Amino acid sequence: MNDKLREKLIDIEPYVPGDQPKGEGIIKLNTNESPYPPSPRVAEALKNINPSELKLYPDFVCTELKTVLGENYGVNTNEVFLGNGSDEVLALCFKAFFNSDEPILFPDITYSFYSVWAELFKIPYKRVPLKDDFTLDVEGFLNKNGGIVIPNPNAPTGIYEPKSGIEKIIRGNKDSIVIIDEAYVDFSEEGSIAELVHKYDNLVVVQTYSKSRNLAGIRFGYAFANPELIGVLEGVKNSFNSYTINTVTKTLALESGKDRGYFEMCVENIKSTKAYLITNLKELGFTVCPSSSNFVFATKADTDCKALFEYLRSKNIYVRRFDAPKISNYLRITVGTDREIYALTEAISDFLNK
Repeated sequence: MNDKLREKLIDIEPYVPGDQPKGEGIIKLNTNESPYPPSPRVAEALKNINPSELKLYPDFVCTELKTVLGENYGVNTNEVFLGNGSDEVLALCFKAFFNSDEPILFPDITYSFYSVWAELFKIPYKRVPLKDDFTLDVEGFLNKNGGIVIPNPNAPTGIYEPKSGIEKIIRGNKDSIVIIDEAYVDFSEEGSIAELVHKYDNLVVVQTYSKSRNLAGIRFGYAFANPELIGVLEGVKNSFNSYTINTVTKTLALESGKDRGYFEMCVENIKSTKAYLITNLKELGFTVCPSSSNFVFATKADTDCKALFEYLRSKNIYVRRFDAPKISNYLRITVGTDREIYALTEAISDFLNK
């Protein structure tokens, strides 16, 4: 390729997802998927999908799906936006709301896609350092900015900032859009702040079905905000891809949203297994961050966690490690089944006793 042609290409360092290993005997605890299947209502709906429907474009409005989400989270239908996974929703939010010369703010240890979107859309940004214990520095988000995005609970730490702290940030930035990324909020004790969209016109709350709804494979995410912001998001979406929710995704997401009982059972099972995992890790000498998510973030000061990470891979147990300042000796471990967590802790014990 000649240099002049190469000059016309974008130069960007993309987001790197976790490994997706295939095969028998693999314990996959590296991408924060659910260890449980979707609701039985989803399985039944999947069997009953009429293939002839797929020759047509999908439902443009998805009113019934928006209604179910609104009922589940206490918002109105016109306060709901739908997209292909929360990643697409967040990317569209960046494009729609972050158009200032001032830098947007997000934590220095956080979801690494934020900096990728900022680079892609040429949005100036500034990382706000977390405190030494990895909790959010609320005061650091009260400076002049072009917008704010914060995951709550945070990733990869799993730490939840209480609603009082998040609300202080929203109140203190009335002239900026504040996006709260709640991918893991269903595993927290305080829960979502979705209803605050009625109180603050600068708030956008983003969620996903990839974690607590056990449906990472259908790529379904959504946002809550006041109708004016939703209108702006719809305008950006319709300038890019009008039919974002395909027919299969809409059908399955609708049935999952209606099955509150199964959803709550899966969340409680994951919380229970997480408590078991944390207890075992602490008994092995690990320091574990307080987790309000479906994963834990842990380290052991006298242990090379990179070597442990590689050892676990050799045993077909996949966890996540980030080669980044402050957290390079931490492991992020998704909560799997009890059997998977038992195998994990046994393997860690074997490594420590070598």
